[in-house]
Amino acid sequence: MAAGVRAVLPLPPMMHINAEAGRPTYEKGMWQIAGSAPRDRDLELAVIDKAGVHVLVFPCRRIGDGWVNAITHARIDVRPTHWREWGLHD
Repeated sequence: MAAGVRAVLPLPPMMHINAEAGRPTYEKGMWQIAGSAPRDRDLELAVIDKAGVHVLVFPCRRIGDGWVNAITHARIDVRPTHWREWGLHD
């Protein structure tokens, strides 16, 4: 290769994001961005930390400024990245 010329590496495949202009992106069972979480139903939450991605094993509900365990109603200290409806998946 000539001096000053860089090799062009192939780009990794793009991840498909289920979104079309003018259409809502919400579909039951699909993960949604945490900021769009509704307050009126039980949700499954995903969190990411230095160990990787984790899914909480109990249903949660969004409240004014945080989250509660939907079964015990105890406040939980969690900062989820994604959510989906509880019980609508494998």
